[in-house]
Amino acid sequence: MEWHDVASELLRVRGEALKRYGYLLCGDREEADDLVQEAIVRVFSQARRSWEVGSAERYVRRVMLNRYLDQYRWRARWTRLLPRLVSPNTADDFSAASGERLDVVGALDVLSPRQRACAVLRFYEDLPITEVAERLGCGTGTVKRYLSEAVARLGEVLVLDQAEGENDHG
Repeated sequence: MEWHDVASELLRVRGEALKRYGYLLCGDREEADDLVQEAIVRVFSQARRSWEVGSAERYVRRVMLNRYLDQYRWRARWTRLLPRLVSPNTADDFSAASGERLDVVGALDVLSPRQRACAVLRFYEDLPITEVAERLGCGTGTVKRYLSEAVARLGEVLVLDQAEGENDHG
């Protein structure tokens, strides 16, 4: 198959799954669409052997993960520099918007990028810890630590959100 046929088939068959994966990584639908698009362009713009949909999808997901982590690092650097350029605005408090439901995607925002990536790869992608470690380029012990921290932090945040919802109605 030609690269454009594989790309079209991948987007037709697995496009929604790729968007969901991107959304879980970054928490924003437009950014998730951008992650998918950038990954498709990066993967299929390289001269490479003939692609199959399955191998192309794995590679696209890997590129999406790396791009998410790169963007986070860039934003962190920019956030450190921004106060030098303008005076900071006060941040709005969106905690009341959670209502009665548990907002897992919102809760993922409290995690560091590595914790979030580990949680998404382990629990959404259902990858074994060794595969998560391989994709992130770190040891299994490091992945276990990130997952432990992520689960503990998510537990705190989700319990607080649930308790706030009960207090609002109780």
